[in-house]
Amino acid sequence: MNWTPRRHQFRAILTGEKCLHPASVFDPLSARIAEDLGFEVSVLAGSVASMAVLGAPDHVTITLTELADHAYRICRAGKTPLLIDADNGFGNALNVMRTVAELETAGVSALTIEDTALPTPFARTETQDLISLDEGVGKMRAALAARQDPGLVIIARTGAIGLSDMDDAINRAKAYEKTGVDALFLVNIRHKKELKAIHDAVSLPLLMAHPGDELDIEFLQAHGVRICLQMHLPILAALKTAHDTMKALRDGQDQIQIAKNTTSPNLTKISTRDEDYHRWIESFLTP
Repeated sequence: MNWTPRRHQFRAILTGEKCLHPASVFDPLSARIAEDLGFEVSVLAGSVASMAVLGAPDHVTITLTELADHAYRICRAGKTPLLIDADNGFGNALNVMRTVAELETAGVSALTIEDTALPTPFARTETQDLISLDEGVGKMRAALAARQDPGLVIIARTGAIGLSDMDDAINRAKAYEKTGVDALFLVNIRHKKELKAIHDAVSLPLLMAHPGDELDIEFLQAHGVRICLQMHLPILAALKTAHDTMKALRDGQDQIQIAKNTTSPNLTKISTRDEDYHRWIESFLTP
């Protein structure tokens, strides 16, 4: 498949003037729903991938192969650009290169590489650490060197705000910008003065997740934020609905009544592209 056009769509978002909330997707059907609802971009978070693939919390126990396979299924299902959380690149700078190669092949439009020390090291179970700035720069340079399609967006993600201090966050942002990455992903920003300091220090488009109430959409847009993640509610809602439905069935409630309250045959047909399959059957399987 030709993944480049959707990567250009993602780049257009970064060079635009709006701050968009991506759809948090977790499988091909949720990706289709996001596309049908008109979301400009979707995101597959690390925590969501861990739940969807392993049924596990976000402790980076998912493998690169599992993540790339899942990303491919999502990308194949629709045309919406997909931003993916690639954690720390699953190892050192060479592992980052392999991560970029696999996720690019899987069809993602953009990926983030973070400077958190992952997975949690021995005897560090209560706090997170950052890798050194030199190692972080090396990882970003390796990610860019591994990219084959120039349309693929490489995003440096830093957790310095919250894990270190503002000076370190600014230094890391500047250093990552110099490597040539396409954007910066900032986590743990909660106040206007923090975002303003980063925005004043770099010229790259910014991404954020779950900002504090102080940071309204107008302020985000005015300070270079082009994508802002919200809570990953769709998979949590799907989990609760599945639980409640199974419990109702286990408790002996009438399945016809449950179906009336919890299912939508029309939505199922739309999301599975039922009309396309019927057309193909008519065209290719009918004498």
